[in-house]
Amino acid sequence: MQHQKFTTNELNRLNIENFKLSDKNDIYIILDQLRSGNNIGSIFRTADAFKLKKIFICGQSAVPPNKEILKTALGATETVEWEYYENTVDVFHLLKKEGVNIFAVEQASNSISLENFQITNQMPMALVLGNEVEGVQQELLNLADGCIEIPQFGTKHSLNVAVSSGIVIWHLVNQLLNPKN
Repeated sequence: MQHQKFTTNELNRLNIENFKLSDKNDIYIILDQLRSGNNIGSIFRTADAFKLKKIFICGQSAVPPNKEILKTALGATETVEWEYYENTVDVFHLLKKEGVNIFAVEQASNSISLENFQITNQMPMALVLGNEVEGVQQELLNLADGCIEIPQFGTKHSLNVAVSSGIVIWHLVNQLLNPKN
């Protein structure tokens, strides 16, 4: 069997205007203290690919039009809604008032292994992604509704934050698209 790559036209991609008007998955991303603009840009692309609601960029993180972000986002900063907050706790309070459940993506006590996390009754929800070295701040873990952990089996017990976001977001959106009866 041979496979032929699709052309850009065959992929039926939305233009920017139609993307902004389209319904989004009820998932927010909170980026706390990310050092790398490349990681932030990659997360923007993932948020675009899975039509997430919004990204909150917090603390010392770079914001668009940072060169590194734009390089890896490939235009997703124009499609995905985003907002900057100096203090991540302010975002928690804002989202909590709106009834959003907040989960940190972190290796922590009492975390839920990703394969066991069920999105049912958790919507709308936000994922907190932390600094590339320090992870999610303890203060934020204390405020979160829970922690989601990606199981890992090798000698390294950490994944790049952009990779982690892609794995978790795909898992959640897959559940939304294919609910179990």
